[in-house]
This record gives sequence, C-alpha cells and structure tokens, in this order.
Amino acid sequence: MKTKLLQLGQVFVSLLILFSCIGNDPERPLGEYDRGILIMNEGSFGSNDGEVYHLNPSTNELKPDIFEAANGRPFAGLLEDMVNEDDKMYLIANTGKVEIVNPGDFKSLGAVTSGLDQPRSLTVNSGKLFISDYGPYDANFNTPSSYIAVVRNTLGGTVSKKIAVSRKPEDLISFGKFILVAGSEEGKVEVIDAEKEELVKSIEVEGNPSQFFEIDGKIYLFSSKADEVVIYTFHLDNFTLATSNWYPIANATGKIALSNSNTLYILTSSGWPNYEDGIGVLPLFGTSLQPKWYEGSGFYGIGIDSSKEEIYVANANGFQGNGTITVLDKSGNTVRTFDVGRGPSGFMMK
Repeated sequence: MKTKLLQLGQVFVSLLILFSCIGNDPERPLGEYDRGILIMNEGSFGSNDGEVYHLNPSTNELKPDIFEAANGRPFAGLLEDMVNEDDKMYLIANTGKVEIVNPGDFKSLGAVTSGLDQPRSLTVNSGKLFISDYGPYDANFNTPSSYIAVVRNTLGGTVSKKIAVSRKPEDLISFGKFILVAGSEEGKVEVIDAEKEELVKSIEVEGNPSQFFEIDGKIYLFSSKADEVVIYTFHLDNFTLATSNWYPIANATGKIALSNSNTLYILTSSGWPNYEDGIGVLPLFGTSLQPKWYEGSGFYGIGIDSSKEEIYVANANGFQGNGTITVLDKSGNTVRTFDVGRGPSGFMMK
C-alpha cells in the first residue's frame, strides 16, 4: 500500500514495509527526509514553481526547496500530490509529469515526462505505475477524455497504455492486483485489474468521491456533497458497496486528514467570493461531530502530527506571495505559524 500525502494509512503501510523486508534485501538506511514533516507547495499557475519543504518538528528547522537542493534544478511544475510507495517518492505535477526521487535524500531516480496531460495521483501495482489523469480540456473546458496512464516501470519512462475512466479521476488505492479509482465528477468508483490493465467494474456512489483511506485493513472512501459528506466502505471480494454513512458537514473540499484516533479533519470552503473556510471534525466511530470546529479564510491544505496531537493548516494567502502554515493544538488554539512556499496544499508526516 502507499503512504498517501494525507497520511491516511501511515501505520498500516509502515507495518507492511517492515515485514516485507524481513528475509529479503537489507533495508535502505534512513536519510535526512525519512523523518519529520514534508510540506507540499503547489506553486502558482504560470510560474510552475511548486516545491517541497522539510520541517524538523523537534527543532522547528525548516528547509526550503529540497528537490532543487538535491538535484541542482527546480522542480518546474505545479505540484499536485506526493506518494511514498515502493520505497520511492513520487512527486506528481498536474502540468504533465511525475518526478521520482529517493525518499531519504530527494535525489532523482527517474521521471515520466511525456504522455501525460493533467495527472492527479498514482499507485504502484504489479511492478507498474497507474497514474490518474484528467486528460486534456476540450473547447468548453470539460475533461471528456480522462484516463489512467500505465507506465510499466516503477522508475518511470514512457506511458504504455491509457485506460479510459469517468471524468476527473482523483485518488487511487491498491487491493491485491486490483486498483480502485475515485471518479470525482461522475460519482463513480472504478476497478482496474492491474495485471490485465483493464477496467473491470464501475460502482455508482453519491457526491464527488475524492479520497480513499484505510483503517484496520478496510478501505474507506470520502465523498462530498453540497450539504453533507458520505463515507463508504466496500465488500472487497466482489467490489460492491458495504456501508454508506452521511454526515451534515457542508462545503467540504475533499481535503482531509485522519488522526490515529480515527477522527477525520475536513477542510470546508464557501468558495468565491467570500472564501469562508473552516475545519469540520468527524469521529468515524464516535458521535461528537463538529461541523465548524475551526474557522478562517484561505485554507488550502491540512495534516495531522499525531505524535504531538497537532493540526497543520496551510493557507495559500490568495497566491499573493508565499503561503503560511498555522499549527493548532487539539483544542484549536494556535501553537505557532511560519511561512513556506507558494500555494502550500498538503503534508506528509513521517
């Protein structure tokens, strides 16, 4: 399984990595960036100045532009997602490329630099990369030709195949040889056989599905509607819906973070023109729902440092200059703030 940008399956993934290494090749020595917090800065449209910062939460030392520092060149793209999987870090730029780096030092291992349009995320399965992509815009700025790009090498290379899916695919998650795809615009979960590189099933869901996460080996899906969010689970033996639960949290953006206590922190926004933003708190196995736990404006990303019970909130500041990170305690009080790069949009806690 992959370590998602939102750190939704961190503990489970770590256990998989640990036990898969027993009796096999020696573990890779830990590098500087194998610990701490990675901050994803999307960058500004037209400038393509996305980058990654590294924060040491013990000392509060912040290192900017770690991709450029490691490789002697800028990232040169709008950074959409980071995926830590197969002992590699995948940096997905929605400007049409994927950079592949060593997670410990961020030195380049490979890339996918052609054959993509607007990639969103990826997963590794059967020794291949499966990359969700909106596809090109048509004359009306719709995306009727969305797809999952297949690259038959985990170190990158050329796109070998494009599997047509519903419009605007977002997150992906692997289960055995199968991949589940969140089709955000048409309300679908599509299942791909990674070995055959074929779409084998489509599941209808309500709302705009955007993120998968995993608890105790069970796959969950987060989907948002105008006035509520829906959490789905699946029967993984036949890929049918198992449970559906609705919660009254309005204007959810699809950006979420999961704590070790199985509580979802959900970014909300009224959108243009007022951008009345907030954070909703949803205990998945409790009853103390808080649709407006914290309020503000300009929120663009969220993460949780479970070791300190601190919530990290990214503010893009209207993309006018650099963004700001606000760290909150579990009561919503500000612990500290600091500046980062353009358009901070996500975190990876390591």
